[in-house]
Amino acid sequence: MRGRKAYACRDFAAAFEALSAADVADPLDAGDLDRLAMSAGLLGRDAEFLQALERAHQAHLALGNAAAAARSAFWLGFRLLSLGETGRGTGWHARARRVLDEAGLDCAERGYLLLSAARQHLAFREWDAARAAAAEAAAIARRFSDTDLLAFARNLEGQAFLGEGRVTEGLELLDEAMVAVSAGEVTPLVTGLIYCIVIRCCQNVYALGRAREWTEALKTFCDSQPGGVSFTGQCLVHRSEILQWNGQWSEAIAEARRASERLLASTPERAAAPAFYQRAELHRLRGEFAEAEEAYASASRRGSEPQPGLALLRAAQGRIEAAASAMRRVVRAAVDWTERTRLLPAHVEIMIAACDLDEARRAAGELEDAAARLDTDVVSAMASRARGAVRLAEGDAAAALEPLRRSFEIWRSLGAPYLAARVRELVGRACRELGDEDGWRLETDAARAVYRDLGAAPDLARLEAPPKPPADARPHGLTARELQVLRLVAGGKTNKAIAAELFLSEKTVDRHLSNIFDKVGVSSRAAATAFAYEHGLI
Repeated sequence: MRGRKAYACRDFAAAFEALSAADVADPLDAGDLDRLAMSAGLLGRDAEFLQALERAHQAHLALGNAAAAARSAFWLGFRLLSLGETGRGTGWHARARRVLDEAGLDCAERGYLLLSAARQHLAFREWDAARAAAAEAAAIARRFSDTDLLAFARNLEGQAFLGEGRVTEGLELLDEAMVAVSAGEVTPLVTGLIYCIVIRCCQNVYALGRAREWTEALKTFCDSQPGGVSFTGQCLVHRSEILQWNGQWSEAIAEARRASERLLASTPERAAAPAFYQRAELHRLRGEFAEAEEAYASASRRGSEPQPGLALLRAAQGRIEAAASAMRRVVRAAVDWTERTRLLPAHVEIMIAACDLDEARRAAGELEDAAARLDTDVVSAMASRARGAVRLAEGDAAAALEPLRRSFEIWRSLGAPYLAARVRELVGRACRELGDEDGWRLETDAARAVYRDLGAAPDLARLEAPPKPPADARPHGLTARELQVLRLVAGGKTNKAIAAELFLSEKTVDRHLSNIFDKVGVSSRAAATAFAYEHGLI
């Protein structure tokens, strides 16, 4: 039969067409209904996928094959739950369980139903329960030599470890699942699902090398399925994100556009939200603010929080208070550590722009804690940049240089040119504040060249804008850190007490105090205190 042959060759488009035609002429048997269902699923044809699975379930029951009937019911419930149809999805899983109970079967399908329990526990952040259910499913998989079940169970167990911040253990389990996937030991439907999950997990914990590797592998897998589109939409989103990291922005935005088109055509509308958010990010970086605004709105309409990108857009538009309000809201609401880590770099940047250095310092400290816990290069680079930026904003350019240079080296080694250039710009500012004009010029010119190559229009405009006059909050040229020191001096604190409160050395406090005396034209702490009161700085 032509449909079976096409299915065996993994030409799922041809298989779907041939099996559908054969079904019209003479209703398909249970095995061919399974093939029709899987072909439809791989093509992203949800209606036909669900309909064929329901018919396959009934056909297997009629033949007395309870295990096969339960497996059809499992996949029905799995897809319905993914589509947000909780009632129908849990109903089909309950039916699968009843079929097995009535038949008194101990089989691999019991393990598949445990996968559903593990996914539910993950959704509620019940990490121990999720891990236990996944481990039990893995034990059943080994007993019945079911490679699909084992790969999926290991994947879910890894997700549970990642959820509670045990990144090394989690990634090891994801890698184990991917060994079977990349070796071709797993069926196409499960292969695509695991690829997408693993890539998302790797990006969530900033395992950039793995994300790059598996994204390319997923593309190869998708390209090998003639006409298959079920996973290519998500694949294109992941590829766009990787291309953005790599500095290939034109290719990245093309992939994001294709992803949104494919996801809208083949999945629930909300699944396209990440593609629209990714489009918005690239438009923002290129200075295409109207297009970015529209894409963020499209992501929001489909149920996705458009932050921190929208707040960064507002900051680029000069609407700092709007940006700061949005970031305070989303950071306050974020509970999951991966979500907080994703938000914090933008939060630090925007809090500095809003002159809320206490909040910027707190957020930078949280990023440093995350970097110590995760031990990944990407988070270390983000934390070092945040710490350096805060120190620079506080007026301590000398202390800013070491974390900034560390961040730059990491981004450069990871092949992330834009992020490296943003750090070089800060290094240049620190050099200039320390009187090193050559250093400032070299670092700024290097950053400018990257911005020009990438088409980062807002960054170029910022570099080429004339220097802004000192802000009213910094009379007589005092930096934010010098103002802090002056206020503490006026409050009667000793240098030792000031150093302890601001986490500085006494030598650094002495230097700040000397700078304050020079800038405001005084020679004593009493005169500095009088100046602070006279100018309303207390």
